[in-house]
Amino acid sequence: MADTADNKSDIRRHLKEKLAAMTDAERQAKSLAATAFLTASPEFAAARVVMLYLSTPQELDTAQIALKCWQTGKTVVVPKVSWDQRRMLPVEITSLQTNMTSTGPGIREPVSGQPIPINMIDLVIVPGVGFTNDGHRIGRGMGFYDRFLALPNFMGVSCGMGFEEQIVPKLPVLDHDMALSMLCTDRGIRRFATNCISP
Repeated sequence: MADTADNKSDIRRHLKEKLAAMTDAERQAKSLAATAFLTASPEFAAARVVMLYLSTPQELDTAQIALKCWQTGKTVVVPKVSWDQRRMLPVEITSLQTNMTSTGPGIREPVSGQPIPINMIDLVIVPGVGFTNDGHRIGRGMGFYDRFLALPNFMGVSCGMGFEEQIVPKLPVLDHDMALSMLCTDRGIRRFATNCISP
């Protein structure tokens, strides 16, 4: 177990260095490319309620995904984090600027918002530090998304979102690690689960 934890720490450090080495222009161009692939997908078209993460400066930017959701009449929800209970509450937002705060390790979240039942969420856009070609991911190490995706009332599609530079050959996988339904990067979409829609 210690070896796995050490390996994950090494992998996170290596991938964070790669992300830090990207320029803002590269990050923006790749974010737009990934967004174009996602928003053209049948999974996105079918979703009525989309849960996004509010991106940090070094992550793939989700702002254009939110704007496309609103343009096409979709409901946008984001996590409001309960740090003491170590869980995420999905709440609806109607703006990326107003009613926002930063908590924990620089994570943006809404100050308040209408909670949305988990079983109404059709598509969850999942952040990660790294991803594999078979649907596994490594996050920041706090387990929020693994716990959320494991909830029995979540019936939607989980889509990892990242840069192609974040793809690694393999990752240590623990029992509580939840595999993704699909992965979208600036190079395209990989699908892993039966609940994805054939393009």
